[in-house]
Amino acid sequence: MLRVLSVLLATLPAVLMAEPVPEPEGFRDAPYRAPVPEGLAGATTVGTEEAFRLWEEGRTVFVDALPRDERPADLPVGTIWRDAPHDSIPGAVWLPNTGYARLPPKDEVYLREGLERIAGGDPARPILFFCKEECWMSWNAAKRALSWGYRAVHWYPGGTDGWTRAGHPLEPVEPLERP
Repeated sequence: MLRVLSVLLATLPAVLMAEPVPEPEGFRDAPYRAPVPEGLAGATTVGTEEAFRLWEEGRTVFVDALPRDERPADLPVGTIWRDAPHDSIPGAVWLPNTGYARLPPKDEVYLREGLERIAGGDPARPILFFCKEECWMSWNAAKRALSWGYRAVHWYPGGTDGWTRAGHPLEPVEPLERP
């Protein structure tokens, strides 16, 4: 027991002295599952308790930016493809594949039109972006929303991992239909 305690105490300074992750000037490219910055300039960064409070109030739209594997175009005819199920924060809108550093035009249009739909065309409507813990997808999607003039952007870096760790519910979700 004493040995374990001394090892833990020896590593404590390294943990406490860890360098904060700087915000990149542009969008963050791969790897997307990596330590994230403490915030996002122009957005309100929230922890789990604040995210839960916003969720309970019901005025903030929650956007899940977790990516989704798409059926490969070159699968042989007759190959069965099943989408992996995805659980998210209840009531969240899932806009998959919209958090990459470089978006193909179809995904950029999907994100832009999806945000317009869920915000009712109101750039002041509060929107909270999340995915998983230490995931840059939500950071990138939130940064895009800011660049398009959305003014009440929240970023929840804890994502569904922090949400479930706090004992909050998840439910199955399907992606927002593409126009």
